[in-house]
Amino acid sequence: MIEEFIKDLFEEENYIEIQRNDLAEHFNCVPSQINYVIATRFKPSQGYYVESKRGGGGYIGIKKINITKSNSLMHTITSIGDSLTAQEVDIFISNLLSYKMIETKEAKLLKVATSDNVLNVPQNIKDNLRARIFKNMLLNLIND
Repeated sequence: MIEEFIKDLFEEENYIEIQRNDLAEHFNCVPSQINYVIATRFKPSQGYYVESKRGGGGYIGIKKINITKSNSLMHTITSIGDSLTAQEVDIFISNLLSYKMIETKEAKLLKVATSDNVLNVPQNIKDNLRARIFKNMLLNLIND
């Protein structure tokens, strides 16, 4: 609810200022909940730059930055280690979908190609193979 409210403020502008206490009062919550939402939903990797304004009752400035699909996918690729579990792949796919970096059809293909059913290899190499396949498929999306 709080995240959606803040994102709606960006419909007209690329920069907004909000007052944490006013927002907390509006949503009948404590200001630390506003801090949590901002810290977890408005990160640079998600296309936002957040700055705290000192004084004046806790104003926070949030700027929407232009983040390209290629940059986001490359960031995802570099954050993947040498192995991935099926659950970790699901989390990556869910995040990429929610930030509209991939389409539903691409998400389904990524999920199927990295599923335990397809990777019919011994468990000790399954997660390594899954990471390699997932990274290569994301690289292919960048080069598309």
